[in-house]
Amino acid sequence: MTNNYWQLKHGFILASGSPQRKALLERVRLVPDKIVSPDICEELLPNELPRRYVQRIAIQKARAVAKQYPNTCVLAADTVLAVGRRIIRKATDENEAKSHLLLLSGRKHHVITGLCIITPAGKEIIRVNSTAIILKKLSETDIQFILKSNEWQHVAGYRIEGIIAAFVKQMCGSYDSVVGLPTYEVVQIMRGIAGT
Repeated sequence: MTNNYWQLKHGFILASGSPQRKALLERVRLVPDKIVSPDICEELLPNELPRRYVQRIAIQKARAVAKQYPNTCVLAADTVLAVGRRIIRKATDENEAKSHLLLLSGRKHHVITGLCIITPAGKEIIRVNSTAIILKKLSETDIQFILKSNEWQHVAGYRIEGIIAAFVKQMCGSYDSVVGLPTYEVVQIMRGIAGT
């Protein structure tokens, strides 16, 4: 697999160590020449809203990598799960994971992905994608089933491509963005950069 289809002449770096983002890009034949995990502070600022947070973090990730690799194309993203103004963080243990599931049960929430692409010329292209999701009202049996899968570990809320899919009642938006990257938007931007 190569990214030659999109004719990215200056190279392409994915500023993320996420295997999900790498797989999404490969699926649309947009294979990074290099993967670099940026080392930035991802702490939430006081009163920071979810959309603003993912946008800020995506920009910081992209800038950190573009500084190391100038004159190339850099893509960075950040994804959070939000209930209203509240960002759901990664659960530290099973009890916290259960409280998150109880909060999300039968309730509309949003998975928000901030995207920043820095072109070889240094131009920043920024997008924020929001997908609305409603899980069914979860019974105690449902919750225990989800917890026993251990898919809640190392993720904020849940992994949409896992067992939780059986409990998604409604989704409005981009499935790929919920996984970690809005591939349609990425491809359209890359086509513009490549001039195709």
